[in-house]
Amino acid sequence: MAQPFVKKDDDRDDEGVLSISGIEKGAVLQEARVFNDPQLDARRCSQVITKLLYLLNQGETFTKVEATEVFFAVTKLFQSKDIGLRRMVYLIIKELSPSADEVIIVTSSLMKDMNSKTDMYRANAIRVLCRITDGTLLTQIERYLKQAIVDKNPVVASAALVSGIHLLQTTPEIVKRWSNEVQEAVQSRAALVQFHALALLHQIRQNDRLAVSKLVTSLTRGSIRSPLAQCLLIRYTSQVIRESGSNNQTGDRPFYDFLEGCLRHKSEMVIFEAARAITELNGVTSRELTPAITVLQLFLSSSKPVLRFAAVRTLNKVAMTHPMAVTNCNIDMESLISDQNRSIATLAITTLLKTGNESSVDRLMKQITNFMSDIADEFKIVVVEAIRSLCLKFPLKYRALMNFLSNILREEGGFDYKKAIVDSIVILIRDIPDAKESGLHHLCEFIEDCEFTYLSTQILHFLGIEGPKTSDPSKYIRYIYNRVHLENATVRASAVSTLAKFGAVVDSLKPRIFVLLRRCLFDSDDEVRDRATLYLNTLGGDGSIVETENDVKDFLFGSLDIPLVNLETSLKNYNLLTLTLFPRRLNLRTLTEKKATGKKTTGLGAPPSGPPSTADAYEGLLSSIPEFADFGKLFKSSAPVELTEAETEYAVNVVKHIFDRHVVFQYNCTNTIPEQLLENVTTFLAFEKPEGLPMVGKLSNTLKFIVKEVDPTTGEAEDDGVEDEYQLEDLEVVAADYVLKVGVSNFRNAWDSMGPDCERVDEYGLGPRESLSEAVNAVINLLGLQPCEGTEVVPPNSRSHTCLLSGVFIGNVKVLVRLSFGIDGPKEVAMKLSVKSEDATVSDAIHEIVASG
Repeated sequence: MAQPFVKKDDDRDDEGVLSISGIEKGAVLQEARVFNDPQLDARRCSQVITKLLYLLNQGETFTKVEATEVFFAVTKLFQSKDIGLRRMVYLIIKELSPSADEVIIVTSSLMKDMNSKTDMYRANAIRVLCRITDGTLLTQIERYLKQAIVDKNPVVASAALVSGIHLLQTTPEIVKRWSNEVQEAVQSRAALVQFHALALLHQIRQNDRLAVSKLVTSLTRGSIRSPLAQCLLIRYTSQVIRESGSNNQTGDRPFYDFLEGCLRHKSEMVIFEAARAITELNGVTSRELTPAITVLQLFLSSSKPVLRFAAVRTLNKVAMTHPMAVTNCNIDMESLISDQNRSIATLAITTLLKTGNESSVDRLMKQITNFMSDIADEFKIVVVEAIRSLCLKFPLKYRALMNFLSNILREEGGFDYKKAIVDSIVILIRDIPDAKESGLHHLCEFIEDCEFTYLSTQILHFLGIEGPKTSDPSKYIRYIYNRVHLENATVRASAVSTLAKFGAVVDSLKPRIFVLLRRCLFDSDDEVRDRATLYLNTLGGDGSIVETENDVKDFLFGSLDIPLVNLETSLKNYNLLTLTLFPRRLNLRTLTEKKATGKKTTGLGAPPSGPPSTADAYEGLLSSIPEFADFGKLFKSSAPVELTEAETEYAVNVVKHIFDRHVVFQYNCTNTIPEQLLENVTTFLAFEKPEGLPMVGKLSNTLKFIVKEVDPTTGEAEDDGVEDEYQLEDLEVVAADYVLKVGVSNFRNAWDSMGPDCERVDEYGLGPRESLSEAVNAVINLLGLQPCEGTEVVPPNSRSHTCLLSGVFIGNVKVLVRLSFGIDGPKEVAMKLSVKSEDATVSDAIHEIVASG
């Protein structure tokens, strides 16, 4: 780069620094005329070029004429012998990116500099030429570039190698002819040359897995001296290990000895890269992890913050999968809690909370208390979640952990932070019975000064369920009734409901509850008054005849008889005048609900049982229609497919319902014009198909209806209407509509349990793709199957990937799919498809979907 524009003459300090703030393009273009002066002022010209570069990097655009004029003026500066000015000329030519006919003007000057005796000229000329020239001119200077790669001057050699890396994206066939020279440069003694040569050589061979493996094998024997190149080699080695892992049957991990040997390298950068590579190996064992953990432990006590941060971040990731392997580092990480770098301290404390033992809990809590006030809310949430996990792991330590959570709950913080704390306390109350009394007390103290309406209402709801079950429910009444006086209408209404729950369960409190509810009858908000009236009547506080005790409890604590999803859908359909072929009254038909078993609910406000799924709701809707009642069990319902553009007069979408022998299309039509009424709109359509087989195709759709004008004052429609129609988008039924996403917990066991008789294997070319991830997602969407074990995520910069899918095909046939992807050319993706199912025809059908897709 050019030297700083500082005068050496102390008598002229006012001209010592170049100011580029607030400059305008027009003024700078006027200044560029200095390039045409007979007597060039190198310093002045460098200042003008600096301003031009500043404008370009700030996003300023030059017109074609302006760029051409500047370019031609800059070419005249080649006559100057000033080295600093020449380097600025190289930079501005690269940034201007001249057209092919303009490049010719500077080509001869650049080629002359490329063969100059001044190494700085040679290196920069190579970079500029490779940036602005096309393939035709590149063949003319290829001989010079090959010589530059093996040049004795490392600056020149690195310039040629870096240019080769850039050219590989545009003219790979030319760069691939340089393999011998690049291979020779890999043996260079210059650190940067070796680094750039290795990077280029790997990119040349990256599409040939065997060639990459041979390259790594040859270089791991000790010919790499550069620490930078060594780090690069470790990454390539890790890639080879990952790619060979699925084919390795002996249990020996190739190249592991090389990675372990790098842990004893003299460069800290290489040591860390090797340690991180070992910890990120798939299926790494505790024995393999031990040497990597040992060196990371040494880095924890380093005087360099970057090493401490790198080590603790890596150990934090390891603790998620191998917490026991990290326990030996706990003492060293405890000292990092007080580290001046808050990022290091946060990572240290979260790692300790994942790996700590019961005896260290009290000590950790004392250290964390001072630490929490210095970090941001997002880091605090991570700490809170880690503390919650630690408490569930060591329930006997609930007192210390609960006190810590209550203390930080009273401190300043945002909604997400406070919600994380409240959720943690609720979970501890539910899972640790001994923690109920203290936990409820802490929540009551919190709502006394809570600024978040959502949290107040959720805590009151939870208090109404758990409070009456405690040894002394009366102590919570004060906190609840305070909300009626001090809070907004939403919280007041919630407090009324909570009081009623206490009155329904605790008979000794019922007279006091009646007094408090009668006071609520004079509240300013109608919702609060209505609730108070309702609960007084239900509990008998107004002198009316009370229902049985079980009925009262079912009313207060039971779930709504009508599933909320049905109620919401019916109300929306009613309000939006959604029309069906079979007009009927508002249907609040209760659907069969499957109560969840197994995991407990987490956080606040989790209902005892969730609402029915969308599939259950659709099945209930269709079974209530006589024409579809005998279609049998619903196999699958698709997501709504929009048939109209947004913001149109009539919004129409369709849901595809798949049965064993029928396909039903449910058209949902919404009239967005309030002054019109639509009649005679057919919204259900059924087709019969062969049993257990998919039927694909495309349907054209037209919305035909009678439109009647609506009087805006009376809301009544006119008697006479006009027939009209509205063209809709085509609807396509694809093979994925007949596949149901169903995951498996252990894909390998499920795959092995299916015999080889119904397995079908074939290979396909997917053509050019932007990335491997795009190809994987495209095939998953095409097949409509459920990704298993997180294999839908493709690691960054991966050249190959395996994806596992499972599902159920129409006819209730289980299907397992193994997809193996690889890039075998410039963004050309190839795929190997292996399918196992309970029926050979289904395996063939999956292959047909891919072949035709």
